[in-house]
Amino acid sequence: MKPVKVGLLGLGTVGGGTVNVLKRNSDEISRRAGRQISVVKASTRDLSRERICDIQGIQLVTDPFDVVSDSEIDIVVELIGGETLSKQLVVTAIENGKHVVTANKALIALHGNEIFELASSKGVMVAFEAAVAGGIPIIKAIREGLTGNQVKWLAGIINGTGNFILTEMRDKGRDFADVLAEAQSLGYAEADPTFDVEGIDAAHKLTILAAIAFGIPLQFDRVYTEGITGITQDDVGYAEELGYRIKHLGIARKNSVGIELRVHPTLIPERRLIANVDGVKNAVLVQGDAVGPTLYYGAGAGSEPTASAVVADIVDVVRTMTSDPENRVPHLAFQPDLLHDTPVCGINDIHTAYYLRLTAEDKPGVLADVTRILASHSISIEAIIQKESIEGDLNLPVIILTHSVFEREMNAAIHEIENLSSIEGQVHRIRMETLG
Repeated sequence: MKPVKVGLLGLGTVGGGTVNVLKRNSDEISRRAGRQISVVKASTRDLSRERICDIQGIQLVTDPFDVVSDSEIDIVVELIGGETLSKQLVVTAIENGKHVVTANKALIALHGNEIFELASSKGVMVAFEAAVAGGIPIIKAIREGLTGNQVKWLAGIINGTGNFILTEMRDKGRDFADVLAEAQSLGYAEADPTFDVEGIDAAHKLTILAAIAFGIPLQFDRVYTEGITGITQDDVGYAEELGYRIKHLGIARKNSVGIELRVHPTLIPERRLIANVDGVKNAVLVQGDAVGPTLYYGAGAGSEPTASAVVADIVDVVRTMTSDPENRVPHLAFQPDLLHDTPVCGINDIHTAYYLRLTAEDKPGVLADVTRILASHSISIEAIIQKESIEGDLNLPVIILTHSVFEREMNAAIHEIENLSSIEGQVHRIRMETLG
């Protein structure tokens, strides 16, 4: 059987890693795929740039449309990122009858519904394992390995930059801005780190995971997104004192009225395995009704970890190239005509516990006023820490952990607390999850 010819869009970190893995493990991959797989063409902006891979036998071009229009190429691998040019290229490749593999989470989260519909009409596959959590095969695990389960919820550390920052703040007592600057110098964060620290990158990934887990359309615009820029060294320390750790989580949960889709800093018990995932690593915890909790851990980025997922997708495509298109694994796990438009809950409708940090006057009756307001909104308290005031300072920090309550009730209570004359500034709130 003739070799499968692959064209790469982008020959940078992940593209170079993909070439390296395909060449180094060529015999093993061929044994698994049943056919030889060869990268024959790649687009790159700079033909003279030094490469991390062996480009012998690969035709380099500067126009990516040369790749997607090449009649000899069977599979197009999109690794350029972004959503405008990449969408044009992927759509052109599909219209030309080519299968597509992509590591582009923004492309899938924002345009996946349209892209999958087009791919189905053309009888080709779009594979995207590398779009979420780098080298961790989380897409395949949920879409295929857990297909006998009803997924109850999932929670993931799915952005390595944010996890690195929070780990350094906890372990070394450093401030957010200081660690962010180091993350940028190490290449973990971009010069503009907004996508990472404000949760947008994680929201793209959560959109994909939720669609596969619950059989709903991709709905990035419905994800509640909150970053980690407001987390202080004090918050990290108080959480530790109370037996918790702060992680930036993407959470998707099915409740009685719909699906929760939210990305935000979260206190989780330090005894949970996912609470001990540190540095730039990623992890996703999935709760199924039959299997119970399962945890998937590994490298969320990097040249060859991400290439591992890209190559696995290429092999999957090769295995199914001669199969009946109607009987392939569906892109979003469920048959396209059986996706449910289940409502996505607004953030006010979620039910969770809270960590509250407030600055109060050091005088009798202040805590009584705060607890009275919480009680009036049916919010019960799990723990309170009242810190000593610094000599000469009339205010002191108070930390409160609550039991679960609807967010709308917490919002109303916080508004009332902030209006007390004895409370200085805003009440800082972090949601809490037991993940039990």
